[in-house]
Amino acid sequence: MTTPASLTYAALEIDKIASIEGHVAVLVTSDKKLDAAGRRVNRLTKGALNRVIESDAFEKASAGAVQVLRMPVGMEAEALHVVKLDRRPTQSAARKGGAALAKGAGDKPITVLSGPNKGLGDVALGAIMRAYAFNDHKTDDPKGPAVSVTVCAPKPKDISPDAATVSALAEGVFFTRDLVNEPSNVLTTEDFANRLTALSDLGLKVSVLDEPELEALGMRTLLAVGQGSESPSKVVVMEWNGGGDEKPLALIGKGVVFDTGGISLKPAAGMEDMTMDMGGAGTVAGVMKAIALRKAKANVVGLVGLVENMPDGRAQRPGDVVKSMKGDTVEVINTD
Repeated sequence: MTTPASLTYAALEIDKIASIEGHVAVLVTSDKKLDAAGRRVNRLTKGALNRVIESDAFEKASAGAVQVLRMPVGMEAEALHVVKLDRRPTQSAARKGGAALAKGAGDKPITVLSGPNKGLGDVALGAIMRAYAFNDHKTDDPKGPAVSVTVCAPKPKDISPDAATVSALAEGVFFTRDLVNEPSNVLTTEDFANRLTALSDLGLKVSVLDEPELEALGMRTLLAVGQGSESPSKVVVMEWNGGGDEKPLALIGKGVVFDTGGISLKPAAGMEDMTMDMGGAGTVAGVMKAIALRKAKANVVGLVGLVENMPDGRAQRPGDVVKSMKGDTVEVINTD
């Protein structure tokens, strides 16, 4: 599974800026006023930062845009990134700036230097999210994400969201992305259920309902979708109880690990995209992982139905009558 870059919030130490290695970023407002870190960087680079922010390119740049100085004079850093960002930026602009930083830094460590800024947490989240790469099935040793992201500010405790929350959100998103990116011969219903069961290590209560239990509950419409597959249908229930006596929020996700269309076979063009028909279940799984990592003060239940829809002699046919969970109700369903 893909692991996000490590994230640290630290106190800004002006006297150590010159010796920071890797990629360094400074935030400059649209009115071109430099904070303490920016002024020190400008002095170290003999006015190079000032020349960047006085350029037409900086003037015309949108919020969150980044310009890069390679091998800046007076600094140990490989590159200096100048991010155009106001002190109270929109969430979108802050994340855009962080994503641009990660794109430019590749697998090098990133250090963000800033004065008080309401968007620092979102800059960090944007940087970590942009560094995602799914390499599980590549033979070569590809470049991974940035090895680390460090955000330096005068009062790191005031940065919101805090580092633990940002890391939890990133892990949840990466978990979802990995699930969606897996090919269907790897992410079978069994494998999917096993990955969700492993979330119990984070404090989630995870229950897996197999086909006999689903039949006993009357979940025949779900079973009908998967009856032409050799992969057994399952329902996984994930529970997080951190909110005391409050009523739980329920999240439900569709988890068709591959959808051929069954007897109503889908066209060949784009068929490979049907590995992503489990994206709803993947999203619920990522949310539940993030909630558990954050130790959220909430009660949340995530339910996902895991099936594979395949053409087979046992597959359901268009127009079949299937009894649903309400025993006195008959439902006609379409297999497509």
